[in-house]
Amino acid sequence: MSDEILGDRKKALEESFFAKESDKLRQALQEKEEAKNKKEALSAASGITDDAVLEQLVALDIRSDTLAALSLVPLVEVAWADGTMDDSERSAILSAAKDAGLSGESAALLDGWLATKPSYKVLSAWKDYVSALASTMDAAAKDKLKQELLGRARTVAESAGGFLGIGKISSEEEDKLEELDRAFS
Repeated sequence: MSDEILGDRKKALEESFFAKESDKLRQALQEKEEAKNKKEALSAASGITDDAVLEQLVALDIRSDTLAALSLVPLVEVAWADGTMDDSERSAILSAAKDAGLSGESAALLDGWLATKPSYKVLSAWKDYVSALASTMDAAAKDKLKQELLGRARTVAESAGGFLGIGKISSEEEDKLEELDRAFS
């Protein structure tokens, strides 16, 4: 009888172990499928097919519904270039976000970047994003995108400097603008 009880206990422990392992495998498969779906949605929304760039964006929790916020990274980076973001820079970024029709999750992501300087990984992902995007464009379209993004970033830089917010861009902001410009090369 004791052998029967031990056998039942052994069987119950084995079933419990394999059920837990099965759950772990199912969870890993589900996460892999979700990441694949996110990459496919990002690819469809952005036109990017580079798997490494898509993986980097997914790792930063950039989704198709937050992709619009990525276009504002240059503005945010310039605003934070000197270590602080003042009210005029924040206003200029929010104005650009409104003009771009930013809402929902993208607006929430931007709010976080306005409150706290984003990680260097965000700028790195933006550079990879721009590089991948630019590789799908002809020279004229690429130049137009570059002028538009860098023009908006320069507007943010100019909003905080000089007399009455006109004229002076800090050296840190100028360096950041040059770094952003190189992303298109």
